Amino acid sequence: MKKTFEFLKQLEKNNNREWFASHKAEYESAVKENKVFFNKMYAELQKNDHIKGVHIFRIYRDVRFSKDQTPYKTNFGAGYSRVKPMLRGGYYIHLEPGNSFVGGGFWAPDAKDLLRIRKEFEISTQEIDKIISDKTFINYFKEIQGEAVKTAPRGFDKDHPSIDLIRKKQYVVMRKFTDQEVVSEAFQNEAVLTFLAMRPFFDYMSEVLTTDLNGESLI
Repeated sequence: MKKTFEFLKQLEKNNNREWFASHKAEYESAVKENKVFFNKMYAELQKNDHIKGVHIFRIYRDVRFSKDQTPYKTNFGAGYSRVKPMLRGGYYIHLEPGNSFVGGGFWAPDAKDLLRIRKEFEISTQEIDKIISDKTFINYFKEIQGEAVKTAPRGFDKDHPSIDLIRKKQYVVMRKFTDQEVVSEAFQNEAVLTFLAMRPFFDYMSEVLTTDLNGESLI
């Protein structure tokens, strides 16, 4: 990731089309480097999961509705989706100087899936509590993150003991890495281990989203 980080650090200081055009060779070299890495991660994931594919995000920003008019992202990222409908959740790698992380989860569940998750937690959080209290989960992720509504969602008791989970609109986990860790030879293995640590969470949520409240299969 050394070429990638060198390029991104310069891009952050010179985020304009003229500079980018004159440094296209460096950009293409960085793209080649991180594409090799992202594809290696795809191969590693396939050994342990069923992955639909890898989506490498473009560096070009959509500035049509943004106050920030800088034309380029200052990161490279890739997402890996599991094979639906039985397997849910997505993996993600974000490479950015000072802000790199490996994460995943349920970034934007649709209204039906979100309601199903909330209903599950309303009935019982025994299974999810067991997962997020596991030493490996805590060591890698600490907790489930994600945006949440300010109060209880409609139809839910604001005094429910698990209201913090019920209020969430996203259910994601994240492990941050320093720049030194990302450019080290150990990073690929650590990224794989991080993905594997998500599996109990993913597998449980997949079971929730493929069954009704009585545990009957919807598939």
